[in-house]
Amino acid sequence: MKTTQKLHEMGQSLWLDNITRGLLKSGVLRRYVEELSVTGLTSNPTIFDRAIENSRDYDDAIVQKVKEGKSGEALFFELALEDLRQAVDLFRPIHDQTRGVDGWASLEVSPLLAHDTARTVAAAKELHARAERPNLFVKIPGTKEGLPAIEESIFAGVPINVTLLFSREQYVAAAEAYWRGIERRVATGRRADVFSVASIFVSRWDVAVAGKVRDNLRNKLGIAVAKRAYKSYRSLLDSPRWQRLQNAGAQPQRLLWASTGTKDPDTSDVLYVESLAAPFTINTMPEVTLKAVAEHAQIDAILPADGGDCEEVLAHFAAAGVDVNALAAQLQEEGARSFVKSWKSLLECIASKCDVLTKAG
Repeated sequence: MKTTQKLHEMGQSLWLDNITRGLLKSGVLRRYVEELSVTGLTSNPTIFDRAIENSRDYDDAIVQKVKEGKSGEALFFELALEDLRQAVDLFRPIHDQTRGVDGWASLEVSPLLAHDTARTVAAAKELHARAERPNLFVKIPGTKEGLPAIEESIFAGVPINVTLLFSREQYVAAAEAYWRGIERRVATGRRADVFSVASIFVSRWDVAVAGKVRDNLRNKLGIAVAKRAYKSYRSLLDSPRWQRLQNAGAQPQRLLWASTGTKDPDTSDVLYVESLAAPFTINTMPEVTLKAVAEHAQIDAILPADGGDCEEVLAHFAAAGVDVNALAAQLQEEGARSFVKSWKSLLECIASKCDVLTKAG
């Protein structure tokens, strides 16, 4: 049995952190679903930037949309929605079979809106409506300004992937925003089953402290932080407040491990997947990591609900001078800036392609 199948059977969903028109046209994504137990995917501006820049798969569509007067963000979202509609249609049988728990794809609102609550809410509603598919998450960052946008979007019935979460505290704040949106729906007589996931970024922690801690702590911070978040996740699912919402028909906001590709070339390429094998979660991974997991990952134990040794490990980092809360805030802020940079690069790429293709006739 492939390790990907083993993880799926123990209750962890495997999502692909990638989408390209080539993956869709070639049937590779379908093969990942059939052979590697992939049940969803995530996207981001960097993924689309590389896909558009490094292939000609989008050229004809770009030419046509330019003729229609489209450019910039408007043109990009049309391209992205075309890809994502195909992806979510592929996942739709999984979505229906699991009654909405699985079988999703995600599309991000413009990162330029990360600190604008009202415009984020409006953009999330518009993107989900334009997709015309029930199993498309709209990604909203779990920043201070993003939290009320998450609550309002959930209240409006828009499924949300909360992105850019780095710590237990940031995760709990996102979970509570989700709960408030559901509670408001219940109070006004609306259906409670609006879905959401909360994405904890893992590997960026270890990149941030690389070379700053002793070798015996190398590549252990991201896993410890993730375990601490998982402990809170399981605790929240057992809380009376959540159980009241579940009785009203709500579904848990699932915890998702993001940034699980190993960045350190001297350590295992499946480190984060093996360490965070946990039921009731999602692991979204790049293609290279997905293939490595299928080929040689070994799952010896599942993550305990109490987070295992996370507090002991985090105590060692505190003794080494690492302020986890301060670093979490820094990573979230840097992540938001990085998304903006990628977004601008994506729009520059599209503008360049439009110019080249138009000149070529």
